[in-house]
Amino acid sequence: MSAASHLQSNDGVSKFSGTLIDLLDRVEYRRVSVEDQFDPVYRLRYDAYRREDSVPINSQQVVRDEFDELPNVHCFGVYMDGELVSSLRLHHLTPGFRTSPSHSVFPDILDPMLDAGATILDPGRFTADYEASLAYPALPFLTLRVGVMAIQHFGVKYCLSSVRPEHGAFYRRVFKSVAMSEPRYYHGLTFPMVLYVCDLLSDWDGLMRRYPFFRSTADERQRLFGKPGRTPLSLVKSSAREAQPDTATV
Repeated sequence: MSAASHLQSNDGVSKFSGTLIDLLDRVEYRRVSVEDQFDPVYRLRYDAYRREDSVPINSQQVVRDEFDELPNVHCFGVYMDGELVSSLRLHHLTPGFRTSPSHSVFPDILDPMLDAGATILDPGRFTADYEASLAYPALPFLTLRVGVMAIQHFGVKYCLSSVRPEHGAFYRRVFKSVAMSEPRYYHGLTFPMVLYVCDLLSDWDGLMRRYPFFRSTADERQRLFGKPGRTPLSLVKSSAREAQPDTATV
């Protein structure tokens, strides 16, 4: 019996969660070097946005902006069986360093939080390979796991989701996020975004019970977030199975 199946029968983990833990055995994450302007992640972004005509055509066929150069950026590619399937970019905001994509659009909402001493994680640029998104409907969970790990690693108070209005239901359901803004237009994209905010650490144990595939070991988090992103890192294997309560204490 697999560890995931054991968890399902003894600890009430759903079949869905067990399936994702099995999938995560095939998943690796890679941090993007800010020095590589043609990293495959930037091409993946371009292809994803061009499918919906959300960005203009450019000869380099990449989507990369000034926020990819910031010292508080952590950008990742997600690999399934060695193939790039999705990507996510994170910015870690503090009262002393506030620059990020969401802050540039919603400063009136975020500055009071930062003024009060909060730290914030700003995930964005979630893009996926088209064929992979069809083959793996749970790909958003596998990708957003990076953000959940970052929340734990950095100990941030709030996590943002600047998303299309029609995607808000997902973030409300999974992360109990709350809408904080009206739709606003966002850095050259042709569709509006709404700012959602959640405080995952306040119900961390509940989140892990609902979605145990978000669990990770300290070693995985350190390998992903513990070094400056100025040089490419090797692929980091998911530790979701190892991090389950019957196999590890995290």
